Amino acid sequence: MRSKPTLYYFVGFPGAGKTTAANHIHELTGAVHLWADKERQKLYPVPTHSESESRELYSKLNALTEQLLEQGESVIFDTNFNHKADRDLMRAIAEKHHAEAKLIWLTTPIETAKTRALHNAHRDRNGYLVVMSEDEFNSLSSKLEPVEESEQPIRIDGSDNTLNELKLKLGL
Repeated sequence: MRSKPTLYYFVGFPGAGKTTAANHIHELTGAVHLWADKERQKLYPVPTHSESESRELYSKLNALTEQLLEQGESVIFDTNFNHKADRDLMRAIAEKHHAEAKLIWLTTPIETAKTRALHNAHRDRNGYLVVMSEDEFNSLSSKLEPVEESEQPIRIDGSDNTLNELKLKLGL
């Protein structure tokens, strides 16, 4: 019998290590890795990150997540779920498809995350056209809604985001 699928989703500052964690989880579990930044670039060769663009992107990714979970596949939804309502939606999608939901909270110190996010390597790895500005970082970071204990977050310090730590914390 196939094990219950799992939906892995993330919260943390830009540059906190979410994609690194997602890559580690993929390596450990073989779960399908849906990386929103890559999917945005496929849909929009010159992304604007406008509200309508984001709505269309996430509508498609949410539907794909549901389809994969329904097929019994585990999914790594690699984007930042800063808003509690979005995290609640992920839990509801997992529940609807009888999947386990695991919220990975990258608790990387803000200065470490900022240094990474404002660096050329972050732009290049994520395929962005420009390096994130300090104002953009501050704006995005200020929108992060607090994670509640009821969300049962798995805390990972992304400043030392190792495969072994994830393996232990995820019980793999």
